[in-house]
Parts: sequence; C-alpha cells; structure tokens
Amino acid sequence: MTALSHRDRAILRAVADGRATLRCGCAPDLFVDGVACCDQYAVHELARAGLLAPVRPGTPGTVVAAALTELGCVVLDEAS
Repeated sequence: MTALSHRDRAILRAVADGRATLRCGCAPDLFVDGVACCDQYAVHELARAGLLAPVRPGTPGTVVAAALTELGCVVLDEAS
C-alpha cells in the first residue's frame, strides 16, 4: 500500500473513534455512523493491508464493530 490519502486517514480515524461497523465477507463493507462509506474500494485496500478488521469473526453478511489493528494504530499515529 502506498502513502495514506486524506480519505484513508479519515476512514481510519472513524474506526479508531468507534464509529464504524463492518459487514463481514471476503471484501468487508464499512459503515460509519450507520451510513455506508462512500469509498468501499479504499476500505477494501485498508482491510487487505491489515489496518482494520472486525472485532470478532462473523459469518458473511453479519455486521460487527470495526477496529484498528495494531499496525493500523501505528500507521495512523505516524500519518497524523
């Protein structure tokens, strides 16, 4: 993954603030404050890079809270 964009940082901040949920699946969908994130491609890239993840495993279609991974916390801190 290349450097984080402004949108990537905003997504990670929303997750860090506890405002995000993920619909589990092979490419998770992110919701912020109950509304679908406008850039699911960015969400998929952040998830593939290991920066965010569901707080617990879920079957496909299940919506669970999203959290930053340890790597996500480090990357967000460095980008701020």
